Amino acid sequence: MKISIPELSLVLLVGPSGSGKSSFARKHFLPTEVVSSDFCRALVSDNENDQSATGDAFDLLHEIVCKRLARGRLTVVDATNVQPEARKSLIALAKEFHLFAEAIVFDLSERVCQDRNVLRPDRQFGPHVIRNQSQQLRRSLRGLEREGIRHVFKLSSPEEVDAVTIERHPLWNNKKTEHGPFDIIGDVHGCFDELVELMAQLGYTVNQTDGVYSISSSGERKLVFVGDLVDRGPGTVQVLRLISSMVQSGQAFCVPGNHDMKLVRALRGRDVKRTHGLAETMEQLGNESDEFRVEVAKFLDGLVSHYVFDDGKLVVAHAGLKESMHGRGSGAVREFALFGETTGETDEFGLPVRYNWAADYRGKALVVYGHTPVPEPLFLNNTVNIDTGCVFGGQLTALRYPEREIVSVKAHQTYYEPARPFLPETTETQRPLQHAQDDVLDLADVVGKRLIDTRLKPKITIREENAIAALEVMSRFASDPKWLIYLPPTMSPTETSKHENLLEHPDEAFAFYRKEGIATVVCEQKHMGSRAVVVLCKDEAVSQKRFGVVQASLGTVYTRTGRRFFTDEALERQFLIRLQLAVEKSGLWDELGTDWLCLDCELMPWSAKAQELLQKQYAPVGNAGVRALQSEKDLIARAMLRVPGLEILSAQTTERLGAVEHYTQAYLQYCWPVSSLADLKLAPFHLLASEGAVHTDKPHTWHMEMIAKLCSADTEILVATPFKIVNLQNEASVADAVAWWTEMTAQGREGMVVKPIDFIAEGKRGITQPAIKCRGAEYLRIIYGPEYLLPENLERLRSRNVGAKRSLASREFALGIEALERFVRKEPLRLTHECVFGVLALESEPVDPRL
Repeated sequence: MKISIPELSLVLLVGPSGSGKSSFARKHFLPTEVVSSDFCRALVSDNENDQSATGDAFDLLHEIVCKRLARGRLTVVDATNVQPEARKSLIALAKEFHLFAEAIVFDLSERVCQDRNVLRPDRQFGPHVIRNQSQQLRRSLRGLEREGIRHVFKLSSPEEVDAVTIERHPLWNNKKTEHGPFDIIGDVHGCFDELVELMAQLGYTVNQTDGVYSISSSGERKLVFVGDLVDRGPGTVQVLRLISSMVQSGQAFCVPGNHDMKLVRALRGRDVKRTHGLAETMEQLGNESDEFRVEVAKFLDGLVSHYVFDDGKLVVAHAGLKESMHGRGSGAVREFALFGETTGETDEFGLPVRYNWAADYRGKALVVYGHTPVPEPLFLNNTVNIDTGCVFGGQLTALRYPEREIVSVKAHQTYYEPARPFLPETTETQRPLQHAQDDVLDLADVVGKRLIDTRLKPKITIREENAIAALEVMSRFASDPKWLIYLPPTMSPTETSKHENLLEHPDEAFAFYRKEGIATVVCEQKHMGSRAVVVLCKDEAVSQKRFGVVQASLGTVYTRTGRRFFTDEALERQFLIRLQLAVEKSGLWDELGTDWLCLDCELMPWSAKAQELLQKQYAPVGNAGVRALQSEKDLIARAMLRVPGLEILSAQTTERLGAVEHYTQAYLQYCWPVSSLADLKLAPFHLLASEGAVHTDKPHTWHMEMIAKLCSADTEILVATPFKIVNLQNEASVADAVAWWTEMTAQGREGMVVKPIDFIAEGKRGITQPAIKCRGAEYLRIIYGPEYLLPENLERLRSRNVGAKRSLASREFALGIEALERFVRKEPLRLTHECVFGVLALESEPVDPRL
């Protein structure tokens, strides 16, 4: 006997003690799939035959079953289950989690069960127990399906039990092995001409021969329809012929809409109101043959409530679907997929009031749906409504997956007047609904221990205590969170140099990348400024529409920890206007096809951000050091006139004084007063992202070229970053780069940053370091103190370990790229901020800040 059960279901083993349920479960199911009442009894009492523990045991059993069903795992309950009361609660759990309950009944003779229990010394509870269980089973056999059990499989002898094979079949909605790419089309409603036009834009050709439709395309893509194929539009018959032929040939998938199901009932003679376009559909079908109408009813009635594609990453349902219903099968799931969730009330137009399920959606799967017309595709919390009301004079829209690209065609005319107006009466820019939802973030989305999955690194751990530190920064000091789409990673220095009197040298950076298998690197001058992220919009309307910023502006400038760079709003606005004009002049808006940019930059002078740090830390150290050591030098000089043998002390003091003077000169190069826009300099080095693209797929040379084009448009405040391409296998190329670094650092400049030529580079151990900084000896006085080059100090510093810093840089890099990619994909802000918070949280890890 072959027993076929759904891959996701609750299986009840039903039978008296001794009927072989446990042996059967061990043979056919994984140990983790089986929840045994005996095992639960042992867990709570250390004795699986302790009947006094039965209540607690079944409480535990139900809890385990509940957790497994919630996670979508097939679960087998190994208990007698012979009483309706025992089955009722389990069947209720299956219904709660929208699963089928299946029963395998062991209807063996009482004698077989008694004989087996005689052989088990732990089951000497008397023959009356098995007799009662057998009688209870036979009394309830006929009513099992009425209790809500989908299928009952009855085994009547040991031979039948031994001969059973178990087969698991996927649910009809399970298309997880279909990975696309897909073109998902919104509610068609009989708009045949627009459908053909849209399909042509998507790359499909519609062919017709003797009334039979077929399609051809040049690619591997498949079409998916979100339902409501019929009613209101003039071409319902043609739409049905075309889509049914594509579905039957395997070129398309289709889920049913509520209008489609209403048509099925009408075609089968049910008493339905012929409103909302059904009368026109029945009139069109009246001109067709009876055979065609039967085929239409069969086709529509056979459509599955929803589909789960691409390993569970994509769900398509007509009216949407809550996460708890994805991939499940029940009447409630089908009802929700067809109609959504309503309050039971009607609005002023006589239409049902619906709960906005998408506003509370937190699932990882993208849910694509239609049903409720919207003026343009509505992205909200990883869901998208693509019913743009073609039949009402709007558009017919397709979503390309996985690209998340929208393709639309305008309706040729208004075929039907909507009961509720949905097209906007004004073209005035309004904030999309997603941004309104993001005004208040859920605390649970950013606090507590978290594991963040990124494309570059799976499961980056954010500890709870670090998350709290990030929340403190974001809530008290950060810019408007709507702008925070990216935070740059920290950067590791080179390993300690083997060169005398140097802590860092390019040789170690080159050796690291050479060891990683990287053949070519780019060396960029490290500017004497502060890291700044610039988000720039083409106009103020973009900041509202794309970023959801309530008070429209051209953008923002913030530090690598998310703080506003400018405290003077007027100066920031002047700065952004100047940048906007430069982008316009350079032609980047058109070249990139965007209306916003995100740039990674250095903003100079350093004192523009670090004025307080200079005044309270660096200047006092330098001033006090110079004065104290100068006084000490003078005292020693006078003492030397009377006391012999002070020459060594005098030389040491002179050396220390020189070190402090070099320290003062080092930080002064980074400082000048800022009283106007003309005093600022911006040196971009990454063009990180624009609409529809994160530019980490381009080499650093592309970024340098684009930056040079931008900087040439305004040479007064924009500074192009000097760089060199270095072939690590070519000694002359390496020597040239070292000479360049030596010349720069000899002039007191900070040094350079060494990066793989590819923005994201694969090394021998996975994604390698995105950048390694190599700083000059004089600059490092600011970091390690005026006297760090004294032999005893330098020797101690050589033991520094950059491993923790590199690990931190790698994780922050992955989080930063993930944040940008999520934003560009138009995912909810909470998902972008999950990564932004992650970078901030990692910044509070205990790593030597001097590295």
